[in-house]
Amino acid sequence: MEIPAALEIRDLSACYGDRKILRRVNMRIERGEIFGLFGPNGAGKTTLVRAVCGRLKPYEGTIMIGGKAIRHGVARQIGLVPQEIALYPHLTILENLQVFGRLSGLGATETKDAIGEVIKHTALAGRLQERVEVLSGGWKRRVNIAAAILHRPALLILDEPMVGVDIDARITLQNVILKLRDSGVGILLITHDLQQAETMCTQVGFLHKGGIEPQGAPRALLDLAFDGQHEIIIETQLPVSVDDEVVLRERGFSPVEGGQCWSVISNSPLHEITEHLEQSGLATKEVRFRKPGLDSLFLHLADQPGTGFGGPRR
Repeated sequence: MEIPAALEIRDLSACYGDRKILRRVNMRIERGEIFGLFGPNGAGKTTLVRAVCGRLKPYEGTIMIGGKAIRHGVARQIGLVPQEIALYPHLTILENLQVFGRLSGLGATETKDAIGEVIKHTALAGRLQERVEVLSGGWKRRVNIAAAILHRPALLILDEPMVGVDIDARITLQNVILKLRDSGVGILLITHDLQQAETMCTQVGFLHKGGIEPQGAPRALLDLAFDGQHEIIIETQLPVSVDDEVVLRERGFSPVEGGQCWSVISNSPLHEITEHLEQSGLATKEVRFRKPGLDSLFLHLADQPGTGFGGPRR
């Protein structure tokens, strides 16, 4: 018997007021899969989440959660971890989990059993009696995730789960998310952290102009977009002058990270590019060479908003 997808969206269109935000969106998240959703601010990510959670009625299309259409009761198939921490700060971790278990419709015994299960996934056992208000950002996120999966949802929605946490906490949270994936939960990860998503996500999609296009496995999208090209990133010793900028743009470079870092995706040999820059009098501090990542693809799409992939950059 085929296991239904955690989330399947077909031809979804939705409005915010009089403005059409989503236009015939299609996407599918299997159980045990992480789908990374990216897009600029205002692209419609919040509208999509509201529609999936049943808080916004689309005027066209269907949404299936665990094989069932959105209607009363299907919300129990969804776990939502919002960008802002959604916990009771004056309660302990255990008390929060007890409250959220009952709010999600579990009985007292079911809640107790569910708490025992989720603390294994999130490694909270040693801190259950601590009040949430004294926890670090990373630990609060971990509790928030635990609260969202108490009712064993088919789909877990994580909205910017790494915001406000340090490096160690990010690694821990990433391991928690991967463990949930391996347990069979379908995960929709909304994030601006493209480098981390590239290592975690089995599928990704770019939401822009009301649709999710392109979407697919990260490496397949990168190979399609860049066709074996490489990325060269340079950091200049000093802020770039007007003349330096002309030189860089002639070679196809675009500014990143505030203007002293510039990048280009090219088939040209590295030594040819760097020699040209040196002959032009440009003082470089560092030169890096790498395969293009999702961050490169995001910028590539932003440069060509009307044509999807468009042609390869020089």
